[in-house]
Amino acid sequence: MTTRLFHVSDVHFGVEDRAALSAVERAVADERPDALICTGDITQRAKHREYAAAADWFMGLGIPVLLEPGNHDMPYYSPWERFTDPYRRFRRLDRRLGGVLESDDLVLVSLKTTVRAQRRFPWSDGVITQSALDATVQRLNEIGDDPRHIIVTGHHPLLGPDGATTNPTIGGDHAFATLSAAGADAMLSGHVHIAFDQMRTCDGQSARLIGAGTLSTRLRHGAPPSYRVITAQRGGPITTELRELPRPAE
Repeated sequence: MTTRLFHVSDVHFGVEDRAALSAVERAVADERPDALICTGDITQRAKHREYAAAADWFMGLGIPVLLEPGNHDMPYYSPWERFTDPYRRFRRLDRRLGGVLESDDLVLVSLKTTVRAQRRFPWSDGVITQSALDATVQRLNEIGDDPRHIIVTGHHPLLGPDGATTNPTIGGDHAFATLSAAGADAMLSGHVHIAFDQMRTCDGQSARLIGAGTLSTRLRHGAPPSYRVITAQRGGPITTELRELPRPAE
């Protein structure tokens, strides 16, 4: 037996690509993966109606759905809520979905890569706080020598593009090395709207970075909408398949 996940990201309900979502719906219905994970930017501006649209779509898939919050999933137009309880709307959706994945082949461990405010502007790129990292490391320590594949999930890639001299995710290098040393085999993310699958090394630690593209109309650098199929088997490799979709009509 193997575990099969659909990995989507950056749906940006409010500016979603309906044709791309329909393609994922058909694939879910035909292939019945064990779960779908969305690594953040579920909405465009964290509006109530955008979260409602997201709930309708995810619940309609009929499979377990697991979510990570992205930088777009905190309120834009309610500063008080953003600074006092920025994840309230996200938590409400997460509770409605209640996605849980129990697998003999892999374990998913969450890492929060978003913060309500930053010292830089804009506030879109990732920040790994020490408390967020500690929480993830604690979970990895609890897992211990589990023979299953250990996959960390978050919105922002922990490392910048291969060969880049700077990392847009503050604390990302340290987090990558720390999580790799703690047993993470791979790290799933989104944010950049460009799919990737790379084996990376930082501070002497190595792990696999796997990123999904976007299912929105907010395309970047010529990359089309896309999602990824991830297959894992205990004792075997993690394999991925990138599925690129037609670009939305102008």
